[in-house]
This record gives sequence, C-alpha cells and structure tokens, in this order.
Amino acid sequence: MAALTSVSAGSTSASLQHRFYSTPIELASVTCSLASTGKRRSFSFSNNSSTTLRIRCAATKPAKSPAEEEWSTKRAKLLEKRVRSVEAKEAFRLQKENNFVILDVRPEAEFKEAHPEGAINVQIYRLIKEWTAWDIARRAAFAFFGIFSGTEENPEFIRLVESKINKDAKIIVACSSGGTMKPTQNLPEGQQSRSLIAAYLLVLNGYTNVFHLEGGIYNWYKEELPVASEE
Repeated sequence: MAALTSVSAGSTSASLQHRFYSTPIELASVTCSLASTGKRRSFSFSNNSSTTLRIRCAATKPAKSPAEEEWSTKRAKLLEKRVRSVEAKEAFRLQKENNFVILDVRPEAEFKEAHPEGAINVQIYRLIKEWTAWDIARRAAFAFFGIFSGTEENPEFIRLVESKINKDAKIIVACSSGGTMKPTQNLPEGQQSRSLIAAYLLVLNGYTNVFHLEGGIYNWYKEELPVASEE
C-alpha cells in the first residue's frame, strides 16, 4: 500500500478545493493541488496566505463523485429539476400544514445539539474514517490548519435517506448557512452549500419534490421557530 513519504513547506497553484463548514456559517476552505511524477504524488495545501503545506506521497485520489461536480453543473441541474428555495417561516408552515419533511444534513453532533422540531438527520459529510495514503494526506492537511476532525463525503448518504424518506415525499433540505442559487453581483451563480449539494444528490437519485432552506438553520434560529435537542 502507498505511504506518506515527505512533508515540506512551499508554494503551489490550487486545483482542488475541499470545504468544511460549521454552525452557523462556513468557517474556511482548504485548497490543495495534485501533481504527479511517475508513481509519486505531491499534495499541496494552502490557506490563501503565504503558508503552504506540501505532502509528497504515492496516494491516488479516488474518482470524482457526483457531489464533487462543479457548482455550475449542480446549479444547472437544480434549476432544471425546479428545486425551489424557501425561507424559514415558509418552511415551517409547509412542514406543519403540508407534511413537508425537513432533512437536516449537518453532522450528527450539531443536529443533536439543536435542530428544527421534527427534522430528520442524515449527515452528508462525516469524519474521515479510512487510513489510505490519500486519507492520511487529507488528515495532515486539516491538522495543518489546527483541525483534527476533518470530514469527507458520506458514501451512505443516499442509502440512509432512502431508508427514512420515500421518493415521493416533499423534502426541504437544510444545513447551517444554506447557500443560495440566487445570483448576485459578486456571486453570479449563487453560492454552494451542503444542503444544495444534498439536494443535487437527491434529484439525481429520483426524488422529485425537493426544496432548499434559504439561509439555513441559522435563519430558522433567527426567526425563533421551534427547535428540539437530544441529550
């Protein structure tokens, strides 16, 4: 099995971006690039400052998953499938009057701390579990930024959703800050978020009544709508 061979400081261009989020807004982003020379791989991670961590190893990144598609591709599919964003108060009304299901895709620990009353939790990202050379490289990158609980896409996300929610259910997908499909001057294609990635995966897998919580759980709390917690 391939193993980590060296770690050094340096500078590099960015070609792959992995984002991690926390309540109530996105905290930061980790940018990394992958170069190849023969069987050796070079991973470089940067925090958009002058400091860069370069990891040289023989790891091979797994094939791109649907969740890693470009945001422009995801947004186009969401618009094609008529995924609509709803504000927190409207989401609450739809939940109570029209049996909409609120799908909270935040990490389980955040969900247990507080969540919209009646929501169902299936985390779209989970703590990194494996110990391949690629996973070791990602752990090292997170640790470089002082984060010792790096996350990865949850490969069981769709299976778990299907075990809890029927394909014809009306679903409002929610995460911490929500993101948006609405264009602005600074963000002409809106802004990606965990809930929008989750909505994209749902429509790809046959869910036909998918909505998105604009402003995320943060706005739910701000509107002082009912919340629950688990000990």
